[in-house]
Amino acid sequence: MAHVFSTGSGVALNLIRSGQATSRRNLIDQLGWSRITLARRLDELLEAKIIISVGQSDSQGGRPPEEFAVNPSAGLLLAVDIGGSHTRLAITDLVSTVLIEDEADIGPSEGPTEIFDWAGQVFDHMLERLGKTHQDVVGIGVGVPGPVDFGSGRLGSPQLDPQWENVLVKEFFAQRYGHAVFAVDRDVNVLALAEARRGWREYTDVIVLKAGIGLGSAFVLNGAIYQGSRGGAGDLSYTHAGSGRLQRLEHVASGGVIRKELLRQGHKVRTSKDIVNLARVGNAEVLRLLAENGTIIGEALANIVGVLNPQAVVVGGNLAEAGEAFVASIRQAIFSGARDYSLKSLVVEPSRLGSIAGVTGASLIAQDALFESDRISKLTRTNTKSL
Repeated sequence: MAHVFSTGSGVALNLIRSGQATSRRNLIDQLGWSRITLARRLDELLEAKIIISVGQSDSQGGRPPEEFAVNPSAGLLLAVDIGGSHTRLAITDLVSTVLIEDEADIGPSEGPTEIFDWAGQVFDHMLERLGKTHQDVVGIGVGVPGPVDFGSGRLGSPQLDPQWENVLVKEFFAQRYGHAVFAVDRDVNVLALAEARRGWREYTDVIVLKAGIGLGSAFVLNGAIYQGSRGGAGDLSYTHAGSGRLQRLEHVASGGVIRKELLRQGHKVRTSKDIVNLARVGNAEVLRLLAENGTIIGEALANIVGVLNPQAVVVGGNLAEAGEAFVASIRQAIFSGARDYSLKSLVVEPSRLGSIAGVTGASLIAQDALFESDRISKLTRTNTKSL
């Protein structure tokens, strides 16, 4: 879709943000604008303190070209990554570098009011530690473990807990941060965005798995998250051998399935971190369950690998930290089940970003909303002094 402001400052900012063009010369080459038009747009962005000059790049003769970049200090972004049994919070700068973070074993079963009240209190504490206030916050990004209706911004169905269905997450931040731009998406999409932009930049087609108490998958196709018609792409199913019926994959293989079995055996396990800790000390039963569940997940992914032909399958979430027992079983099942052509050069590896992948992705969706092209073009043309 064409932008309303086709020669607006937001169009130039998108190229600068992505790194596709960061000098006047490269921007003119990419945009086809006159030097005068580009100069005006860059001046608008500089006056609004959205971009800064970061010096000069290498040149092949003559005067080295001036380089521009997003001003990381022009505001703060709040990031919330809600998992099946664990929630992580972070405050980042405007290029999504984590400045401070916190976490707790709190998940959807506590309900949205309790989680977001806790998040608000923790964010207040973290802002104070940074010497900042609510007014410094310009964007908020939230990842939730369930589908999001992009038309309304409400959470869809089914969620891990019915308390979350039809919830409008933005409302929980309105009193403290009504001035800030807001974005929400499925937690696995948020994680996949971070892995695609920050972890696996060399690949444009990636399947990303988030494995914790719940289980989700997301597809990065040609460098962008594939959402599906209503934001629900990636909800995988599996035909269980015992029943022959098609079931949701996370009901057959996930941290929740492992937890249920460990509880039945008398282990004290509540979160996916508890499972990881048992794996790290070499608990044989936990390692067996991780391998068994990983095999089922890999079998389900083998068909998706054949359909999408990705360059990589990236395994994130807490269970990815349990060691090779889990990731190796996924890898082996994929390579045993998918067609040879789809497997050529395919890599199946754990997340490169680790525990900060979710909050990094949440910051990135807030950043995308904040720097939406038409929004920035309108803001700079009206001489608005604040993002």
